Amino acid sequence: MARFRVGSQDVATIARDVGALLAMQAVMMAITAVIAVAFREFYVALGFVLAAGFTGGIGGFLRWELADARPPKMKHGMIIAAAGWFTTAFFGALPFFFSAHLVPAELYASFVPAGATWDAASVLGVSSQSSLVYFRNPLHAMFESMSGWTGSGLTMASHEPSLPRAIQWWRSFIQYVGGVGVIVLTVSILARPGSGSYALYRSEAREEKIHPSIISTVRTVWRILLIYTFVSIVLLFGAIRMSDYGSQLPLWEAGWQAVNHAMTGLTTGGFSVTDNSIGTYNSPLIEFVLLPIMTAGAIAFPIHYVLLYDRDYSQLWDDVQTRWLFLLLGGGIVVLSLQNLTVMTDAFQADWVGVPVLALAPTEVDAIRDSTFQFVSALSCTGFQSAPIGDWGPGAKVILSGTMTLGGAAGSTVGGIKIIRGYLISRGIQWEFSRVFLPASAVVTATIGDKRLNRDQMTQEFSEAAIVSMLWLLILLTSTVVLVNLVGPSYDYTDVLFEVASAQGNVGLSSGITGPTMPPLAETMFLFNMWIGRLEIIPVLVFARSLIYGLRP
Repeated sequence: MARFRVGSQDVATIARDVGALLAMQAVMMAITAVIAVAFREFYVALGFVLAAGFTGGIGGFLRWELADARPPKMKHGMIIAAAGWFTTAFFGALPFFFSAHLVPAELYASFVPAGATWDAASVLGVSSQSSLVYFRNPLHAMFESMSGWTGSGLTMASHEPSLPRAIQWWRSFIQYVGGVGVIVLTVSILARPGSGSYALYRSEAREEKIHPSIISTVRTVWRILLIYTFVSIVLLFGAIRMSDYGSQLPLWEAGWQAVNHAMTGLTTGGFSVTDNSIGTYNSPLIEFVLLPIMTAGAIAFPIHYVLLYDRDYSQLWDDVQTRWLFLLLGGGIVVLSLQNLTVMTDAFQADWVGVPVLALAPTEVDAIRDSTFQFVSALSCTGFQSAPIGDWGPGAKVILSGTMTLGGAAGSTVGGIKIIRGYLISRGIQWEFSRVFLPASAVVTATIGDKRLNRDQMTQEFSEAAIVSMLWLLILLTSTVVLVNLVGPSYDYTDVLFEVASAQGNVGLSSGITGPTMPPLAETMFLFNMWIGRLEIIPVLVFARSLIYGLRP
């Protein structure tokens, strides 16, 4: 068969590797179709088969016809990342959309757990208690897919337990793969040697390598993740069975919840299969087990490698990002707890004078417990929710908004600006001030972690961190201005700031704005916030420039 010819080798390179991403996703859809059959969800299985065929057909065609295209360079890698992530989210929406339309309306109620008490919903002319009906709207399906692939965790599914099991699995599966990176997975499968793989690896905002070989690096990343996943499933299963809620579940259901929450917790995604996220369990033990799982997801993979393989535990403090992660966790928990305890005291005093208030938690211990879990969930960008954050005071929402904006360590599965950029900006400001008092001939160096940087290197590092952070904050603030004019008086600016920070930081905590009834324009904006936030802006800007000017220098 003759190879398909295109006018530009650049386009051929990009299209071939985007095709590889689609082919990989088609395999994931086929696996999920088998799970649907195992649960006797045959209409849903058909939806996944159709989606896999369509996605795999296009991806396979591009891979086959453009197999001789040149290896990607850095400019290609940026565009492949931006176009690939958006395309992956688009095709990842097909199982949601197809399943919602293929399942007969009379079968929707069969997915609702026995004893569910939420009200029936009427959406698009279909009365049902299953949240599957929302995915008949293509925008909702695309939102759910983008939220899943980017590890954001915001959802259009009002009641997750009412989704078919295969759809629950698909949401967790795409967060599991997306948390590490769809391009990282594809690189590990293609095993393409040379600079092309490194260009793709760096395009997903990754710099550090565990091994000299990129292929070895990404495969080691997946081995580490699989080890942690197994341990997390075992710990969560035991904790769920020991909780009052979990003790009433069949063993297989407790196992199902443990598997899904381990996948989305470890990769800091935050999708849940329970109706009120982790708050459903109301279990201090489950929250305690999830704390190290979420924290592990916020630590860079090279640190996990030296912990597991080299037994070098000193890196938990010697590594600048990991050290500051723990310092921020400790300090932030204290500050948020004090804030919430202060509001509780004010609420108690107001209640005495007859002012109606909504208490944060039944006791001070519960307030500290909620503050601890939610701060870790926010800084790790996981998005598990154990408390009604929408009812919290403005001060707590602002604290968490800043936390979600920063995020955890670069080289992990988190979103946000990243700790290393915040650290570089802080050090850069100190460095610039110190230069004022030195003679022009002085040799100025700066130490960042285990690296000693000269004047030019420090200027470059500081400039890159400042530019990305400035663009990130500019998009964040612009989005809040748009959203505050869309949601009306029901939500104040702190609610809006919280929701945008959660979307763009790929977190998933919600003050109540996100849902199937939110304005379509706001939903569309969030879709792009999640995409831009996952790719850290620069690949998206390179992609936009290439659409306008091409790949000319």
